Amino acid sequence: MRKFAVFIVTVFFGVQAVAQDIAWVQVEAQPTLAQAQDRARAYAQRLDNVNGYYIGSGWYGIALGPYGAADAERLLSDLRRSGQIPADSFIADGRRFQQQFWPVGVGAETTAQPLPSSVAEPAATDEPVVLAEPEPEIAIPDETPREARASEAALTREERMDLQVALQWAGYYNSAIDGAFGRGTRASMQAWQEANNHEPTGILTTGQRAELFAQYNAVLDGMNLTLTRDAAAGIELLVPAGVMGFNEYEPPFAKYGPTGDLPAQLLLISQEGDQNRLFGLYEILQTLEIIPTEGPRSRDSDSFTIDGQNDSLHSHAQASLRDGQIKGFILVWPAGDEERRSRVLAEMIGSFAGIDGVLDPAIAPADDDQAIDLVSGLQVRQPRLSRSGFYITGDGAVLTTAEAVGQCESLTIDETHEAEVAHVDAALGIAVLRTRDDLAPMGVAEFQTAIPRLQDQVAVGGFPYGGVLSLPTLTFGKLADIRGLNGEEELQRLALTAQPGDAGGPVFDNGGAVLGMLLPKAEMNGQMLPPEVSFTLDSDTIVAALEAAGVEVQTTDSLAYMPPETLTLRAADMTVLVSCW
Repeated sequence: MRKFAVFIVTVFFGVQAVAQDIAWVQVEAQPTLAQAQDRARAYAQRLDNVNGYYIGSGWYGIALGPYGAADAERLLSDLRRSGQIPADSFIADGRRFQQQFWPVGVGAETTAQPLPSSVAEPAATDEPVVLAEPEPEIAIPDETPREARASEAALTREERMDLQVALQWAGYYNSAIDGAFGRGTRASMQAWQEANNHEPTGILTTGQRAELFAQYNAVLDGMNLTLTRDAAAGIELLVPAGVMGFNEYEPPFAKYGPTGDLPAQLLLISQEGDQNRLFGLYEILQTLEIIPTEGPRSRDSDSFTIDGQNDSLHSHAQASLRDGQIKGFILVWPAGDEERRSRVLAEMIGSFAGIDGVLDPAIAPADDDQAIDLVSGLQVRQPRLSRSGFYITGDGAVLTTAEAVGQCESLTIDETHEAEVAHVDAALGIAVLRTRDDLAPMGVAEFQTAIPRLQDQVAVGGFPYGGVLSLPTLTFGKLADIRGLNGEEELQRLALTAQPGDAGGPVFDNGGAVLGMLLPKAEMNGQMLPPEVSFTLDSDTIVAALEAAGVEVQTTDSLAYMPPETLTLRAADMTVLVSCW
């Protein structure tokens, strides 16, 4: 059989050892994980505290609880009487509960839960509560211990290692996978036998080994792992053909998409290249929507791996450079199905092999989409919000609008430098960002302290279209008033048509000094203002707030003139794109 990857799961067997006075109402058991998950989902839509556990011998149990023993009896009686659970449901003490499969990603409860309010009060009785689960019968072994040892001796070292992996997956073995059946392996075999109603000899018979591997492989039911040879990509590997099929070639990818309800994807990577192209691919993949930003990454001179995960996806990407060819794959799997994902991924990694051939870069689908936010037809990750900002210190501190930093998992400057919030003044609507790496900006703001003249030309430096343009844009207008509409001293009104992405950008006077920071568009007394009305937070207010926060900035009182071409260059040196991810 194939060499299985090591995968450890948390096991919750022997729950009664944690709390002797709790019990479950076991309602049914199913022979496959998929069936059990469907039934658990159906019960959870109408009943409380639905749990699913592997209970041994290839069966998956669905139980309600845990409850106090007396409450469990009350619930069993009530739900039987109302026909909400099968008549043969019974009280279980949790001894057979092993891996929890429902709810997905939620740990097992170990304390008694309150009964639903709909459960009727019991009639007075002096009868003690007795757990009704019968003692399991010990299965008759298919071989004597002598015969079991003989069949075990015929196993290859790889088969013995496979057996240790399966015992480890089941939660009974935690030592080295070495194929040596020492005291630890024997103890784990005995524990598995006890849990699965076999005589605890510490030597697995041929039938018991088959049963253990059936349990281990049950998670792959429906995956239909098929050794696939993609001659165009020059790659051979096991593909879960039960849930995905080939879609198209779009170099450097061969794309396999979902064929059913499971939204899993596979992309084979195949292209000619050198180390520079390998490193470039490593960077590009991390911009794709299908590869979440969280998770470990590693890269060496001729290969890389990326493991990205968030609340909806868990993706694995790997590629290597051999003889001028870059080959690898990306597996995209829905979050919350970790056991199947890990097992499928282990099989794919173990079977992956490069064969003759590499994808022809001229291959492209007939309806090739030329959108700039796509890479080979794959969606590039887009920020939640993009605003403008500008450098205010020589060590790279950035001033931006507080609107740009709310509800962000991460922040970047110019989509390259990771940033952190150093200071926020919510009342003024400003935020100061600092990057995690040292920056030496080409230009730094000089805040104008002299009173500007009305109707003078002003310009806003910003990124009105987010990251679509690589350089900031200057939008010209006039200073309409040195106060807000209601006389606010800290505001200046501009006659200038700005876009949402310009908010947070510097507002320049004719000489390139910064009059203030452009504020986001806002309603005034419930009314939307005309598009040519914008407001800036004035420089005096900004300087005072920054100095109070310990940020020293440059100021000037010079009223000069700078040609638009020079002002454009000055804006490009200090204006940045702030992205909220």
